[in-house]
Amino acid sequence: MNINLNLFDFKQEVNYRTEILAGLTVALALVPEAVAFAIIANLDPLIGLYAAFVMGLITAVFGGRPGMISGATGAVAVVIVGLVVSVGPENAPGYVFACVIVAGIIQILAGVLRLGKLMRLVPHSVVFGFVNGLAIVIFLAQLEQFKDAQTGEWLMGNEMYLMLGLVALVMLIMWGLPKLTKAIPSGLASIIVVFALVYFMDLDTRTVGDIASIEGGFPWPSIPQVPFTWETLKIILPYSLIVAGVGLIESLLTLNIIDEITETRGRGNKEAVAQGAANMLSGFTGGMGGCAMIGQSLINISSGSRARLSGIVAAVMLLIFIMFGSSYIEMVPMAALTGIMIMVAIGTFEWTSLRTFGKMPKWDLFVIVLVTVLTVFLDLALAVLAGVIIAALRFAYENAKRIRARKHIDENGVKHYEIYGPLFFGSVQTFSEKFDPLNDPDEIIIDFMESRVADMSAIEALNRMTERYAKVGKKVTLRHLSPDCRKRLNKADELIEVNVDEDPTYKVMADFE
Repeated sequence: MNINLNLFDFKQEVNYRTEILAGLTVALALVPEAVAFAIIANLDPLIGLYAAFVMGLITAVFGGRPGMISGATGAVAVVIVGLVVSVGPENAPGYVFACVIVAGIIQILAGVLRLGKLMRLVPHSVVFGFVNGLAIVIFLAQLEQFKDAQTGEWLMGNEMYLMLGLVALVMLIMWGLPKLTKAIPSGLASIIVVFALVYFMDLDTRTVGDIASIEGGFPWPSIPQVPFTWETLKIILPYSLIVAGVGLIESLLTLNIIDEITETRGRGNKEAVAQGAANMLSGFTGGMGGCAMIGQSLINISSGSRARLSGIVAAVMLLIFIMFGSSYIEMVPMAALTGIMIMVAIGTFEWTSLRTFGKMPKWDLFVIVLVTVLTVFLDLALAVLAGVIIAALRFAYENAKRIRARKHIDENGVKHYEIYGPLFFGSVQTFSEKFDPLNDPDEIIIDFMESRVADMSAIEALNRMTERYAKVGKKVTLRHLSPDCRKRLNKADELIEVNVDEDPTYKVMADFE
């Protein structure tokens, strides 16, 4: 049944059956992930599950990207584990909850200040590398299910064959079922089939319950049990900043990816505020915080969800699992969830990026590979930051070579320099080399009609250049400069004129900062 639903400013046609089934599939997939990430952070599994419930519910209702799923994530868990080690396991929960609350405040401020638009500065090559790296991370994480939980050694004999067979069956169902019907999400169908097979044939394979118990109560709000002192803030603030940054980067990149898949447009700043509010509430309700989850988001989207309802269903069902259905969910075979996540990894990887090798510029290929490697072996935030910096430096270098000057002397003996190409910190040296104050005539005109003064380095270069002509008693006229550029030329004397006719009205970049 299709019904028009206008829920919190997102109006679209919602298929209730699809949204509910997609939400149920996501809820089942959230359980082992949340438990695993809590264990990574040396915390009780319920702390991860509570975070998944709160993050999922708040962002589903108030977030800027319908269909995107949030919860406890590995990126945040890796940061949290450092705080746990520094304060000790016995004190960790209180400090973790306080850290997540402060991180949420930072994310809300980022959204209010509209910093989500900074994602426009992330090149497509960085997104490719991020997605590919994340796909590899998701795949590698599933390999743990093929190892013995006690010894860490690979499974042998019948155990390995059974695990491989069940995982292969899940992958086959997820690949083939959508070709036959989309009435039921392929992920949910594969879980049901494998569960029935294991249960009725009494197959001995690892289940969710073998990882940890998920039984718990309702996460009532409470104040974190930490000293309210400046020392406490100094301990948690560095971790809060990293959690906030990593969470926003992963959430906004996931938002962009879902935008491309669904050919719609989310709202980054609104998502930042929702992520912050969710992290704050997560801290007050005993959760470890988190951010958007690309794997679960892709499960949701591939199941047909396009609205907020599936995320709400996933969060509510997760809480129901914790409070009332833990004994049943703990019976779900890990092979079913492993197969789903491997298919997610395969679907996440940008296979088109491999076909562009030899066609893309070498620098872009280098950035893709670098971000992929850093995402796998180091850190998501560091990988994205490194990719953006390298892409920006390469862009600056290429544009620094594009500054040119056409020169001619008119009938009155006035020499004209017609500048074209951007004048910014990278091109000021080349710009300065274009002029010859000693040998130029007594009057020169520098025309910026086809150029743009981009930053304070460019302004300073103009000041230095006009001073050079002033020292040898020659007149300089600068044409087609914006008013703010002329105002900043405060070192020039009366020998420097600025023609105001037809001057552009753009602003120097520094004025926006």
